Amino acid sequence: MIKKIEHIGIAVKNINESNELFKKLFGKEHYKVEVVESEGVSTSFFMLGETKIELLEATNEKSAIAKFIEKKGEGIHHIAYEVDNIDTEMERLKGEGFELINMQPKDGADNKRICFLHPKSTNGILVELCEEKK
Repeated sequence: MIKKIEHIGIAVKNINESNELFKKLFGKEHYKVEVVESEGVSTSFFMLGETKIELLEATNEKSAIAKFIEKKGEGIHHIAYEVDNIDTEMERLKGEGFELINMQPKDGADNKRICFLHPKSTNGILVELCEEKK
């Protein structure tokens, strides 16, 4: 079951410049920077209450973030929802007719197992499911 918004992912061209911009906006520093090689991204996280903002910068031109920025420019890339059991939730959503981009959960940033739902099955929104690694 989906519990809450875990984070909002924002595609950026330059993570260092964006860290400064969002630091001014939020009045606080990011708490973590992490590279996810398998996704070709560098991430930076800000905590706002119970929700995180994840900045995503492409580390190579073939990454999904590079393609997103080339097509749409900087901006909101995805909304991530926290789930208790990602495997169960993936099966439930598949049974409800949602199209999964990932058939198996994979390792993501911030100690999470993740999976994405295709935007064509979610009214144009890229949805990420996140489960804390145990």
